[in-house]
Amino acid sequence: MADKKQKNNKPAGSEEIKAPDIAEAAENTVETLEAETPEVPVKSKDDLQKELADMKSSLVHDEKEPGAALMALLSKDKELMGSKDGKRLREIIGVFMKHNFYANGITPEELRTTLEDMGPTYVKIGQIMSSRVDMLPESYCKELEKLRQNVKELDPEIARAVIEDETGKKIDEIYREFRDKPIGSASIGQAHYGVLKDGTRVVTKVQRPLIAERMRKDFVLLKKLAPLLSGFGSGGDDEGGEVLDLVSVLDELETVTMEELDFRIEAGNTRFFKNYCFEDEQKVTCPTVIDELTTERMFTMTYVDGCSIGKKEQLIADGCDPIELGRAIVDNYLHQVFDIGVFHGDPHQGNIMVSGGTVYWIDFGAIGVITDADVTVLQDLILSLVNKDLDKLADAVMTLGTTTPQTNRELLIQDLGIMVNKYMNVTSLNDLDLSGLLGEVLDLCSKHHISLPGKYTMLVRSIATVEGVLEQLCPELNLFEQVSDKLIERAKRNFSIQQELKKIGAEALDIGKKAADLPGMAMGALSGVMKGKTKINLAITGYEDALEGISKKVDDVVLVLVACVLFFGSCMLCMTDIQPQTPNGFPVVAAIGLIFSISLGIFSLRRMLKR
Repeated sequence: MADKKQKNNKPAGSEEIKAPDIAEAAENTVETLEAETPEVPVKSKDDLQKELADMKSSLVHDEKEPGAALMALLSKDKELMGSKDGKRLREIIGVFMKHNFYANGITPEELRTTLEDMGPTYVKIGQIMSSRVDMLPESYCKELEKLRQNVKELDPEIARAVIEDETGKKIDEIYREFRDKPIGSASIGQAHYGVLKDGTRVVTKVQRPLIAERMRKDFVLLKKLAPLLSGFGSGGDDEGGEVLDLVSVLDELETVTMEELDFRIEAGNTRFFKNYCFEDEQKVTCPTVIDELTTERMFTMTYVDGCSIGKKEQLIADGCDPIELGRAIVDNYLHQVFDIGVFHGDPHQGNIMVSGGTVYWIDFGAIGVITDADVTVLQDLILSLVNKDLDKLADAVMTLGTTTPQTNRELLIQDLGIMVNKYMNVTSLNDLDLSGLLGEVLDLCSKHHISLPGKYTMLVRSIATVEGVLEQLCPELNLFEQVSDKLIERAKRNFSIQQELKKIGAEALDIGKKAADLPGMAMGALSGVMKGKTKINLAITGYEDALEGISKKVDDVVLVLVACVLFFGSCMLCMTDIQPQTPNGFPVVAAIGLIFSISLGIFSLRRMLKR
């Protein structure tokens, strides 16, 4: 009893705190902490893209020469050492002459075999080019994909020597375990599994020695030759083949290649995605960069212990729901494109892993950047497709790129109508082939001479790849429906009645001003007709190809007629005594005329037959 009384005794001045008072005190504490904690400003899409661009521009190329131990290993491999500049230039010219670059263009197959003949460095360039459908016609990219087969693995001793050369430490000082057998081998480098001293499991990507320096020198040599070889294509212009502008392709290719050769850029891209592109890392994330083991020529990140998204049966056996995984991939991909403006450029099955039910994006060597203005254009394109509004669809397609004088809007609308009838006559959006639809949009842009920026073609290729992943993983999940829902939501969010009313008012005012000028314009036009000053220009549309064909045929006929007239004229000159004469007594002028006329006739006939 005494104990109980003692426990119930309260110190003087103390008061009992009731439950409501505790809740109120906690709420006041939270409010105080919120007031004291500075609010972190949310970065805009422009800020994020600028941060990514600044990261790339801040990197300076390291002219570091390989160490003595690495050079000793490389000296045994003539393929890695390569040829000296003067000899290399002669080798390149010799290959060009062998493949007859100056003839009737170069086909995709000839481009591949040419790169193979030019040696390992150019094979690597071709492998990079094969994934750049935004730079090359699709037929070339498909053919160059064959160069990715049978990539030779780097000697394990050389891979170890590169790591030691870059870090200044022995392998045993860095890794508790390092596996010589590479996880994967590619054109620029190969990846090895390892366990660091602290137990962290990692993947170290090692660059093939001297490849960056060799490619830089080869680009210098190619740029010297490019003006002589520019403008070749598959079959030439007369046959309607795809013309390849080698100069512009080389400029773009050099930029892309130099970025892929600097592993710090891929590491920076990985950090960027890790920091900004994953709203819920329990569902979707990416590996973590190991900064102290990342340089220009090596890249180390945490190991993803899982399997590729393409192994559906294994994922189901591991307890994963394919539909949930597919939805997580789509939601995150659309978040990348529409909310961040930076997206994975090559999201094939090998670059999407699953570990413990979490999706991991890997390999950020190629990423795309898209602005708010670009998204608005795509939004107009998709929504006009859904609504089957051909006028707005034509406006959106023409806004995608740069039009030329050959672009005819009416013909474009006709072709878009055929495309809409082909793809949009479906009972449900689930039946729509988004990649096929967007691919046909790109084809129409090419057909109607609309030049597109590379970011759009990269985005279309990326979307097609994601759609292919979903078809195998969860075909019931349709990407077009997800994209259109996201864009409709965005359109609603950005809709402002006040802005729309202002826009309508401005348009009405403009129409009113023009209407006031109509009577004066009509009087001026009638006056011009009465005085005979008005001219009417008619434009014939829809017959451009036919007229061009007729024009070419007329040119051929004229050449044949000129050849005939020159031939008969030369024959008549043969019966004269014009000096000088050949030993056989023929006037030299007549002999030259005969040779030229026969050559011109053969050339004209060959060109006609070729067409």
